[in-house]
Amino acid sequence: MRFLFVHGTGVRRERHDRLFALVRERLTARFPEAAVESCYWGDRFGATLGAGGRSVPGLRPRPLPHGAPYPDGAGTADPVDAETAEWALLLADPLCELRVLAEAGWDRAGGGADGADGPDDDAHDDGFAMPGVQPAGQRVLGLLAALAPAPPPDGDELGALLHTTGLAADYPAALECATGSAEAAGAAARATGEPQAREVATALARAVTAAALALAGAEADCTGAERDRIVELLTTRLGGDARVPGARAAAVLGRLALRVTTQPLLNARRGALTVGATPALGDILRYQARGHGLRDFLHERIAARPGPTVLIGHSLGGIALVDLLALAAARGAAVPGAHLLVTVGSQAPFLYELGALTALEPGEKLPHGFPRWLNVYDRHDVLAYLAGPVFPGDPRVSDHEVTSRQPFPACHSAYWKQDSLYERIEQAVAEAEIG
Repeated sequence: MRFLFVHGTGVRRERHDRLFALVRERLTARFPEAAVESCYWGDRFGATLGAGGRSVPGLRPRPLPHGAPYPDGAGTADPVDAETAEWALLLADPLCELRVLAEAGWDRAGGGADGADGPDDDAHDDGFAMPGVQPAGQRVLGLLAALAPAPPPDGDELGALLHTTGLAADYPAALECATGSAEAAGAAARATGEPQAREVATALARAVTAAALALAGAEADCTGAERDRIVELLTTRLGGDARVPGARAAAVLGRLALRVTTQPLLNARRGALTVGATPALGDILRYQARGHGLRDFLHERIAARPGPTVLIGHSLGGIALVDLLALAAARGAAVPGAHLLVTVGSQAPFLYELGALTALEPGEKLPHGFPRWLNVYDRHDVLAYLAGPVFPGDPRVSDHEVTSRQPFPACHSAYWKQDSLYERIEQAVAEAEIG
């Protein structure tokens, strides 16, 4: 038995090699006797801008956003949705929690009518401040400034996490973003006591982590658990406690997060999305127009070795495999050795519904000879769709949900670190009786 991994849209050699190393390690651990191979197609069949992007009006990179207007109207969500919404807001505006603390401060005895700071309250008005004693918040800001700008070495847990999640390259810029911000300075100035200082430490750690994730974009391979651990390690170094977000910032952020819609997020990140999405979007459009070359290439690779093969396709790789297998089966010449198809974060079911899938018309059944199909999705991944409901009653088709606890686009790449993905593949292999 062998596994053949087919990567998705926008992936090129360096990214592919890093991603496939992870997939191969996880599959080999569960299937030590199996061959695990990759079918890299990015350079040969991926899209490039032949005119250097001259067709895009006003194209230029934009810096990290520091805010965007949010519409009225709140939704409801379960705790995972609420947490994901909070991090979506943090990715759009990494400094938003610090801004809340800088502008709203904390409740004080003798404050405004509701117990909050009055308009003239300020950390410098503390009549009990001792000359020469550094305020608690300023001490936290000093600890942040003292952190090394380069990621810690691999022997350090934080350094190892930054490297394995793909955040190491953007960590220095993320650290600088938080350290030099007016929001951090304002929050630190208001934090005159230890409880407030600990909350500032948590907010700073979340800001640095969010900025690194925002800069890395789809290049990040970071689960929610890894993200939370990075926050916890940073917070500890700043003298705080990252077990729960601070009360004041979390209360405001929680209300705002569920009001965030697609449009304000797109507005806040428009420059980065325009620049970063070009290879991914181009690969999809090129495949739709000239997909036969990639399908022929995949057929050659699958048939090159005898024996049963488990095909694993991510995103566009899954679309191409569905097309290939359905077209071959319809001709009565099933692809040799293709015993099981696993699509991960795939748009094939959606394209089928649209009538944009090359192999099948809407409403047409999967042909005889099409193999078992396991379709894996994350409901927070806007590029992942369900296969079972659009092929009702077909026992070959099944869906499996995983949850990375990450917002999009990070969740689109986070599948490969989920144990439940490999557990379900192992189950599917057993059900297909592939040995």
